[in-house]
Amino acid sequence: MKFRPCIDLHQGKVKQVVGSSFAQGLVTNFEAKQPAAWFADLYRQDGLTGGHVIQLGSGNREAAQAALAAWPQGLQIGGGVDETNAKAWIEAGAAAVIVTSAVFKDGKVDLDRLNKLVRAVGKKRLVLDLSCRKQAGQYFVVTDLWTKFTSSRIEPQTLDFFARHCAEFLIHAVDVEGKGLGIDGELLSLLGRWGGHPMTYAGGVRSQEDITAIGTLGQGQIDFTVGSALDLFGGQGLKYKDLVAAQTQGV
Repeated sequence: MKFRPCIDLHQGKVKQVVGSSFAQGLVTNFEAKQPAAWFADLYRQDGLTGGHVIQLGSGNREAAQAALAAWPQGLQIGGGVDETNAKAWIEAGAAAVIVTSAVFKDGKVDLDRLNKLVRAVGKKRLVLDLSCRKQAGQYFVVTDLWTKFTSSRIEPQTLDFFARHCAEFLIHAVDVEGKGLGIDGELLSLLGRWGGHPMTYAGGVRSQEDITAIGTLGQGQIDFTVGSALDLFGGQGLKYKDLVAAQTQGV
């Protein structure tokens, strides 16, 4: 289990937002004064790999490209990625592309699009974002800035299917994302019991106790990212340098 850094972009700025608020009106927890490239260079200096740059809507291309240039092959890129531009993002310096909406059509998996993505960049360069929300007591993948439910339920069969087409998963627990409410233990337990593929969890991480719980519930197999609770993004729950030190020491 390791810490994966993040750079969330909205209108070209590094921000921390409440993931479930896109449909009702975006709620922003933090907006950085520094550009995306500043954060990318910090992660480079600290040797943090596998972090993700997420473009939340339009107007983020320039900032995203600058971040990738600052830490070439050190970051993954997501948001607006599809079979037509995935290769270009790899050529711009991304270690991998992160995709959700582009592999769904009318709420269902579009296998043709998925296969085109695999052919464009290769399975080892493809990360599937299976960010999800709860509906009728079960977790479903959501697309289009987490506003639309798909028919894909987070369960072993679904995870087995997607694992055959990508290198790893990024999974936001959208219902707790950005709210400082703590992690979604039920989702983590589900993912930990399956444990068949590399994955990163995001959503609600606010303390060292939450990180310890991710290790326990995820059976040591799930990486994590921290957003609004991190002092780097104006939070008070966790210190960036502490997470870097813990990773360096192999804790």
